[in-house]
Amino acid sequence: MRAAYNRRMADVIDDAKRALRADLRERRQQRSEAARDAAEAGVKTQLDALVASLGARSVSCFLSTPTEPGTHAFITAAVARGIRVLLPITRADGLLDWAIADPDGDIADGLFGMPEPVGEVLSPLAVNDVDLLIIPAAAVDRTGMRLGWGRGYFDKTIGSMQNCPPVYAVVFDSELLDEVPRDVHDQPVTGIVTPTQTVVFAPSRR
Repeated sequence: MRAAYNRRMADVIDDAKRALRADLRERRQQRSEAARDAAEAGVKTQLDALVASLGARSVSCFLSTPTEPGTHAFITAAVARGIRVLLPITRADGLLDWAIADPDGDIADGLFGMPEPVGEVLSPLAVNDVDLLIIPAAAVDRTGMRLGWGRGYFDKTIGSMQNCPPVYAVVFDSELLDEVPRDVHDQPVTGIVTPTQTVVFAPSRR
């Protein structure tokens, strides 16, 4: 009886997540190129300030797709300042490998069509050395609960780290919601970075 109830609840949560993701994806696709350019500039300003405030010398960050809040300008500038930036590479087993960001390096479509670096591949353990995790999200709620895009890569990464550093999700301002559907494996974040602000959630994630 309990197992059947748990399965039904999981189905309800999954349906709610799918519906919300579809709505958020459509909204992102409707943004103009000018709005996306402005968002990338804003995200860079916010991330630069966050890295400086934390004194981070090594960070992980994702390569944004055209519809996501842009991270490429931040990554290029961070590497130029001597910050070590690790970029994720998806694996078929649900884990993430990593590569050190090189502004002159090639980018190719990864396992799910996401932009990923081409170069020397580091193991999933490489991320344990970073001072800050910068991750994608579909939305985040005001408790810090993150809604990802459904494949669980970053939830697995965060959940497996013994000494997890601060984790910030990059979203548009409208994607800070009052509540998002959550399941037991979902991992909250320390804060969010948007094109106009950085928000830290309390209590702290860990």
